Amino acid sequence: MKKCLLSFLATLVLLQLPCIAQAQPVQKLPAASAVEVRQVKENPLFLEEEVLHLKLSMDMKTVLKDRGDDRVYHPATIWYKDSTGTRVAQALKVKVRGNRRRDPSVCGFPPLMLNFSRSTVENTVFGKVNKLKLVTHCTGEEYVLREYLAYKMYNILTDSSFRVRLCQVTYEDVQGKKKSETKYAFLVEDEDALAERLNATVLPDELVVGMRGTHLPSTAVLTFFQYMIGNTDWSVPYRHNIKVLNINAFAIPVPYDFDYAGCVSAPYAAPPPELEISSVKERLFRGYSYPDTVYAQVRNLFNLRKAALYGLYQNADLLEEKSSKSTLKYLDEFYTTLNNAKKFERSFVEAGQRNERGGVAVKGLD
Repeated sequence: MKKCLLSFLATLVLLQLPCIAQAQPVQKLPAASAVEVRQVKENPLFLEEEVLHLKLSMDMKTVLKDRGDDRVYHPATIWYKDSTGTRVAQALKVKVRGNRRRDPSVCGFPPLMLNFSRSTVENTVFGKVNKLKLVTHCTGEEYVLREYLAYKMYNILTDSSFRVRLCQVTYEDVQGKKKSETKYAFLVEDEDALAERLNATVLPDELVVGMRGTHLPSTAVLTFFQYMIGNTDWSVPYRHNIKVLNINAFAIPVPYDFDYAGCVSAPYAAPPPELEISSVKERLFRGYSYPDTVYAQVRNLFNLRKAALYGLYQNADLLEEKSSKSTLKYLDEFYTTLNNAKKFERSFVEAGQRNERGGVAVKGLD
């Protein structure tokens, strides 16, 4: 019954979306969300750039051992200092989240889902939220910082992106059996909050949306971005590390989870074997071909935002210097390909045409 209802609802949504299967050269990159809308709806939590210092108190053993498919929420308390310097405690529930990173052989400290009571959290530093993802240190803080910056890069390219906030979290065991530890982490905007901020709705995962069923210029930005950061671990039709929003009757894909990107190079990251590339540092374009007008728009966008993208790493004091330098070199290689006619044709246009004829599907973990 539930599946039938979801299928019916998905069909209704599909009927409201324009048919974009045919090329529509009049489409342009969507403008940034209206400033007046963002000022009202954007959570102040994600407007601040300074590191947010938190203390999360929980039963560490109980929470971190509960990693299975039937895991549940556990009580916790989170502490922070308000604008006056007063320490504030907020009750919440937490549970382990993620797919690969739930595996204890991959992450000693897995990512968490923070579940707040919306009625009590609205006037706190977290704003009017219900759930927030907390990306933790897993195998090392350096990889947290690298993935955080990948999110920030996509923020620079489009407002249709998940906001993030860098934190330094002290994890405290309420049982007193584990020693407290302080590590960098970051919070990720919830998908419902993202949709509200953009005056959008989240399309249900049951609604199959192919690459040609999306707003082509927006999807082109997504695919060029994934190529830029060296990420092949995503899929629009299979909703693997992708959410699809209905914005002004267009299907807009929004990416998340960049730990498998070449610019992050997490120690456990390996490309899907079916893609036949040797490492996550090896770039592979997984987009389709686009009209020349769209290629021109995308190339112009990336060139206009180049200084801002580079600035993230030039000013990333928390990142190891060798990481900053290697990422800047990695970006140099992308821009060489982007602005060289022959390399652009081979890496983007011809690759996109091959993908349309029969690209490899990346479904993600079951």
